[in-house]
Amino acid sequence: MNKLLEGKTGVVLGVANKRSIAWACAQSLAREGMRLAFTYMGDRMEKGVRDLAAEVPNSLVLPCDVTRQETIDEVFRVLREEFGTLDSVVHAVAFAKREELVGDFFNTSKEGYMLAHEVSAYSLTAVSRCALPLMEGREGSIVTLTYIGGERVVQNYNVMGIAKAALEASVRYLAHDLGPRGIRVNAISAGPIRTLSASGVAGFSEILDHIAERAPLRRNITAEEVGDACLFLASPLSRGVTGSVLYVDAGYHIMGV
Repeated sequence: MNKLLEGKTGVVLGVANKRSIAWACAQSLAREGMRLAFTYMGDRMEKGVRDLAAEVPNSLVLPCDVTRQETIDEVFRVLREEFGTLDSVVHAVAFAKREELVGDFFNTSKEGYMLAHEVSAYSLTAVSRCALPLMEGREGSIVTLTYIGGERVVQNYNVMGIAKAALEASVRYLAHDLGPRGIRVNAISAGPIRTLSASGVAGFSEILDHIAERAPLRRNITAEEVGDACLFLASPLSRGVTGSVLYVDAGYHIMGV
């Protein structure tokens, strides 16, 4: 019996370590037969990403700093050379300075504001533009990761919440532009998970406890649950879905006071 994504190719940006949501997404895609490329940011991250990628047969590992357009261009040049075409992009890239994720939002520095938006929001547009020539007409899928802090106030999420709001708006505009070219664009709004990026948010443990108490499922989610949602959005099973935010948060987003 053929796997759901047999013969398909994809690139995953944002794997940091084995606890990354991006890694869970990659595992779900690889399990169903997709050939993957991984990117890493800086020499410090390279070994960890290469060690994980070694678990995925026939995968590629490429450097990419999304604040430098030339490195994004090079990633997709290599993908054209190695893959020929591309079916999926998983964009799991986000960053804000640690000092911007505590205290009052109005104290956000201009530099910190612009950096968070460049890495966490604009990079989706930059990556999508480069992916377009490889994905056009293939009924492909671009998936990014967001968080409820982009639509509601989450204490200490601060500038990252503003960046996630921009990211979600980007999903809608990209879905409009790329839909006629046969490419779907969606976001997954994941509940809080203990990852490297989450560790920078002050009071994160209290957020986890609050979600487990209030969410309809009365628990936190797992990275694997997000990975399987990514699999759905990357597969033909979601062929009629674009411009949407899929919540994987144990139902927390429906709650009021």
